[in-house]
Parts: sequence; structure tokens; C-alpha cells
Amino acid sequence: MSPLSGPAEPIDPRVVRQLQAQVAGSLTREAQRREAQSEPELTRADEQQLAITLIHQSVSDYMQRRLRDAEDVPVDRTFDERLSAAVYSAMFAAGELQSLLDDPDVENIDINGCDEMWVTYARDTDRGRETGGKPQGPFQIAPTDDDLVDLIQGQAAHAGINARPWTPNTPQLDLRLGDGSRLSAVMVAGERPSVSIRRNRYPQMFLPTLLELETIDERLAYFLSAAVKARLNIMVCGATNAGKTSLLRALINEIPAEDRLITVEKALELGLRRHPELHPNVVEWEMVLPDAEGRGGISMAELVQRSLRQNPDRVIVGEVLGEEIVVMLNAMSQGNDGSLSTIHARSAEATLDRIASYAAQAEGLSFEVTHSLIAGAIDFIVFIRQNPLMAGRRAVSEVLEVNGFDGQRVTRSHLFVPDPVTGRAVRDSDVGILDDRLKRLADAGYNDTGWYGGYS
Repeated sequence: MSPLSGPAEPIDPRVVRQLQAQVAGSLTREAQRREAQSEPELTRADEQQLAITLIHQSVSDYMQRRLRDAEDVPVDRTFDERLSAAVYSAMFAAGELQSLLDDPDVENIDINGCDEMWVTYARDTDRGRETGGKPQGPFQIAPTDDDLVDLIQGQAAHAGINARPWTPNTPQLDLRLGDGSRLSAVMVAGERPSVSIRRNRYPQMFLPTLLELETIDERLAYFLSAAVKARLNIMVCGATNAGKTSLLRALINEIPAEDRLITVEKALELGLRRHPELHPNVVEWEMVLPDAEGRGGISMAELVQRSLRQNPDRVIVGEVLGEEIVVMLNAMSQGNDGSLSTIHARSAEATLDRIASYAAQAEGLSFEVTHSLIAGAIDFIVFIRQNPLMAGRRAVSEVLEVNGFDGQRVTRSHLFVPDPVTGRAVRDSDVGILDDRLKRLADAGYNDTGWYGGYS
């Protein structure tokens, strides 16, 4: 609607919180009533629909009170609509963060307390990094640090499969937001709560898209596609914000649609069940945290172990973080071919020692024992980075083949190496692929000596 006159009236965050509390109280009373009368719980969709009705009623009552009390009336007709949207966003979306999450150019959001926010935009937008206490619009992220905590706690209660506490007793939080963005938050450890959100600008990713973005070239696209279809085990490695998850998504989308997939993640991020047209048979698991007394919970390692009893064609670990590595290596080496995962590492070579460190910390395994496990489990390690030769754009720069075990450590060869001009991974024609793997790749359509004329 067009305004009557003058600028739009700012929404008072105190009013939003007041109306949010009213609606939340009404929802709680309805849930208690249903429980007392042995009625089934509302589904999330039904709860949201009821909340919309309650929000509109609360806003209408608020507007009537303003008129009755002879306060200044809003100067534009959109005020009640914007107020309703703000209350709904505070309850079921991301509050004042939502405008940033809706901006396709935003890549990272870092919040150091309620009034200091840094927004990083994607490199291909030329918007750089901006700072300020306010996103676009009239609001701060939150009036106080306590309000910021309340906002994130609301997300933790609704966004994932399992409600995740964020309190002084559980001061760390990892969460996937509704749009697929990854949120990490910490309180108590510093003077103020801190929140970082990694945006998922590409909720779907395919190898042709990575070609367009110049993350890979055509030959590497063919190689990776064949490696996935040949059911070879692949570990994607790289630093924070290097593009590991996007590359993993592209590899997953090379898996045949008929395969049954089980994903294991610390906090859901891959979101394969959102696209049943690509993979209809998907089970998504995320780590279940224990309570404040340490009771209950399901670890990543337990989920990986349990996945093997769920008849998977492939097990995908979104990010290897510790103790689950030994279970995963054993699963890969015992015939669970075609597994995919990611890990933090500074190079393809460094991945081997990172895995050994995790295994030593979790199971007390020696360096040599872990390397023997790696040799029997992983086929290829793919390293992706923010490439300084491409102005920081993400690109795969190495592909390492695991060849065997020499009694002390993994033997390996570098099949794809950084191009000296672009830094992107190019095939080293002097390095051959092991015969058994080369045959499997060839059966999946890869010709290591030919050219292809375009990937599709």
C-alpha cells in the first residue's frame, strides 16, 4: 500500500518484544490445553499458521489501544503490516537479521555484541566489507546483548531438527538456519556474546556451476564426476570459508538418484531432503547434544556407526571433526564405497596428518596405524582454497591419490597440481593413476588421455 504522507514510522523493538511475548503465551496455553485434553500436538506448520492469526489479533489490539489512548497514529498504512511481519520474524525467522539473510550478496555476518556487526559480501559483487550497528532499515540487530541472546535462542529452539540450548551452561551453539546458513555462537567466554553466520549463497550446487565459477576446469569436472559414479571414496579438504561444502554438494549431485544416502553432520547444513527430485531416498542426521548434566545425546561417531546398520548405499559426513574419523575410515575400508566427507586442512598433504591427529586424540591410535587405515579407506583427497592468483576466488588446486602404505605412512601421488598461472588444479600428465582405479574411472566414462569437448 502507498503511504498516506511522510516517512514510514520506525517499528519500536520494545513493542515487537511485547507482542511476541503475548503470542508466545497464547501458543503455550494452547499447547497445554491440547495436552490436558489428550489432543495431538500441532505440527510446526499448524503452529505457525495459528501464530499468524494470533499476531494479527495482537497487532489489531495494539492499534486500537493507541487510538483509544490518543497516541500519535501511524503515518502510513503499512505500519500494522510491518509490525506483524516484525513479530513473526522475531518468532519464526531471524528477527532483524532476516533482511541480511534475504540479501543474495551477503556471504558472512559477524556480530560482536548487539551493536557491532560486520557484513562481508561475495567477492563477485564488489561490495566488499561493511560495518555498522544497523542492517538496512530502522533497527539495530538487538537493543541489548540480552536481546541478542534471546534472538539467537529463538533460532536454536526452532531452526533445526533438535532444539539446541544456548545458555551459560551450554555456551557454544552450532545451528543451520532455515535458509541453510550456518550459525556459530558463543557466550560467557568473552565480555559480550558473539555470533557468526556463514551464508549459503548456492543452496544447490552442480559441477557445471563450478565450471562457470572457474572453480574447476573441464577435465577435473569429468574426473570428479567419474570418481563419484565409480564409488571411490573422496575427502574434500580446505581452510575455513574455502568452499568445501559447495564442492561437496556438487559431488553429491553426481550420485545416481536411486542410491540411498545417509548424511551425518554436527548441525544440518547439506539439506538434501529439500530436493527429493535429485535424491528421493535420504536420511539426514545431526549430532544430538547431551543435557547440561551430560546425559543423553548422540555423538557424530555413534551416528556414523549407526548409519552402517541403516542399509546405506553411501554415507556422507558433512565435516569430520574428531572421534568419528576412525569409525568412518573403518566403514570405508570395509566396503562402504562411494563415501564423501570434508575436513579442515591447509593442503592435501596436511589432510593425512590431520586425520592421524584426530585418530590419536579419539582412539589413541599411533601415526602408523592411522596411515594404514587411510591407505585402505580413502581413494582421493581434493583440496580447495581461496586462490590468491584468482583474486581470492575459490578454486580446487590439488587432487591427491592415496596409493598405499609403506609401513610408516601413506604413499600418494599428485594427479592434479596447481597451474603456475591460475593456481587452479590441472592434470599432471607425468603421474599415472593406479590401474584398478583407472579401470573403475574408465567404466564410469573417464578417459585419462583424451579430451571431452565440454562437460554437461
